[in-house]
Amino acid sequence: MVVGGTLRDWEELGEDRWAHRVEQLGQVADDAGASFLTLRAYEPGDDPVELHRWERPVGSCRVIVDPCGDGRERFAQAMQQLQPEDPVNEATVAEMLYAPADCEPDLIVVLGESTRLPPSLVWELAYGELVFHPLGWDELAADHLVAAIADFARRERRFGGLDEET
Repeated sequence: MVVGGTLRDWEELGEDRWAHRVEQLGQVADDAGASFLTLRAYEPGDDPVELHRWERPVGSCRVIVDPCGDGRERFAQAMQQLQPEDPVNEATVAEMLYAPADCEPDLIVVLGESTRLPPSLVWELAYGELVFHPLGWDELAADHLVAAIADFARRERRFGGLDEET
């Protein structure tokens, strides 16, 4: 998952640059063996902009473009999608939040300083590994995702556990 920019930043990128970015980042994710790559706005921003969610296959990877920059809004929408017969538990809520992806993100690349977490990531922060790049949405390039994946590959994931030494 890559999180960055406001909806205004996204709109200003333009259709051609969006298509190019989705292709480049999707190819990097596909080369790394990812089934899904979600691109999400960091936050909605102050200017009301109406953008819609869409997805596109790039190789074997599905790139999901999710403009919802408010994690609380995404959570409320997920709860509204539950059917009356669906149990309300972590699994069903996660299924609604991640769809069409079938699992939580392992790696979350955040465009911005490491001193602030994006409000769009209410649910995903539990076990996702965070990599911060202090750059703007319009500066994001495939090399940044390659570097984040390399950083992720060097990490020892504990999934909330403690080091054995502690």
